[in-house]
Amino acid sequence: MMESEKNVLLSDCVHCFFLVVFYADRIAGGKEMDPIVELKNITFKYQPEDSRPAIDHVSLEIYPGEWIAIIGHNGSGKSTLAKTINGLLLPNEGEVRVAGQILSEETIWGIRKAVGMVFQNPDNQFVGVTVEDDVAFGMENQGVPREDMVTRVKDALEQVRMSDFATREPARLSGGQKQRVAIAGVVALRPDLIILDEATSMLDPEGRFEVIEAIKKIKEESQLTVISITHDIDEAANANRLFVMKQGQLVKEGTPEEIFLEGPKLIELGLDLPFPEKLKQVLKERGLPVPDSYLSEEGMVEWLWTSVLNK
Repeated sequence: MMESEKNVLLSDCVHCFFLVVFYADRIAGGKEMDPIVELKNITFKYQPEDSRPAIDHVSLEIYPGEWIAIIGHNGSGKSTLAKTINGLLLPNEGEVRVAGQILSEETIWGIRKAVGMVFQNPDNQFVGVTVEDDVAFGMENQGVPREDMVTRVKDALEQVRMSDFATREPARLSGGQKQRVAIAGVVALRPDLIILDEATSMLDPEGRFEVIEAIKKIKEESQLTVISITHDIDEAANANRLFVMKQGQLVKEGTPEEIFLEGPKLIELGLDLPFPEKLKQVLKERGLPVPDSYLSEEGMVEWLWTSVLNK
């Protein structure tokens, strides 16, 4: 068997393994796990006279413990979709169900306790004089007892590696540090689901890496569900599944492998390709045989080492 065929076979086996694990986790005692988020044919217009809805008859399901990335060009409806999930916007049509509750004016506050949201600009979220004050702010609003609050602040700052900055002024932090504090403020509320609404778009590469690594760690430790609204395709590659939006509609859904292998179609949608896929294209143009399967950054490094550099 040729080396390229071995790589394709190995990738297919890994893909199948993760699919089996994912669906096995959704089956408990013969019953399918209930989705933590379920949208049924929702439509939303900002103004009744708008010619095109911001969200146009979208249906989807998200399961506990998943990392979902919602991608699309500007104006595709990504952020509007996120705001319907945590009740900032109520759809004109359809049904939103979060953590077992149907979104309505009666259930909206219960749903917001289950959903934490981190926005694009962390400065807009700061209200405390110090980092620890800011992390405690949301819990004060929810009436969390002081003893519990102190413990949660400490734990949340440890999770995002900001314990040494507890008494610092938020304004004096770097962009990546500020966003990690914003995440700590959400984590301290102990939601079931965190939505990152373009939370890394204003950060430099180092800050972006810090934030994504912090989210990965928290997700693993707390079994959180994560929804990432992003333009960053490399960030989206961390997800279990991707939802691709275009003009308010959900046009594609699948694993990173399934979505990123459709390179030309992604570019037609105004999106970029992940770095490993770009590198594969360049190497192919230089005459090197490259795997047909999708490679993550780790997979690309391993392939380059075993198949190219180590010969």
